Amino acid sequence: MNVIVAITGASGAIYARQTLELLLRSDEVADIALVMSDHARDVVEAEGVVLPEADTLHHFSNHDMWSSLASGSARWDAMIVVPCSMGTVARVASGVSRTLIERAADVMLKERRALVMVVREAPYSLIHLRNMTTLTEAGAIVVPASPSFYFQPLTIDELAMTISSRAVEMLGVSVAHRSWGESR
Repeated sequence: MNVIVAITGASGAIYARQTLELLLRSDEVADIALVMSDHARDVVEAEGVVLPEADTLHHFSNHDMWSSLASGSARWDAMIVVPCSMGTVARVASGVSRTLIERAADVMLKERRALVMVVREAPYSLIHLRNMTTLTEAGAIVVPASPSFYFQPLTIDELAMTISSRAVEMLGVSVAHRSWGESR
């Protein structure tokens, strides 16, 4: 499987780091394309997150509309936007593709491929909710970055992983983690 990972300027770079780590460890994932918005770079730095590197991780400019990520004929199987800003949600929901992230998401929807959007906002406005409904109706999976506490996480990393692992699973990639009812 070849996966596109897009990082937008919403807070929550920890989710992006964990998602990349999970995908890089998976035997099911061959290649990963990484696209970051301009603001994402600032947020990653401000939050003190270091993203992993690997030979199977390929960087693309968010301004490169000639990239293979912008074409349905390319062999990218799934995409995750993590974290996903509400601005990105709005532009993708309305079919506006000004950047590679937006165009790649549009391609995933039109080609009926997996598109997972890990949204980061609180509270949601009615406009946010309607845009997320539009995306869901178009075939995307919206995963709110609302971590689970019932596994009694002991660290911020464990808490965030409750979202990152679920989001990666929504791509169709197997992730080992505790299930409901399993004790520590």
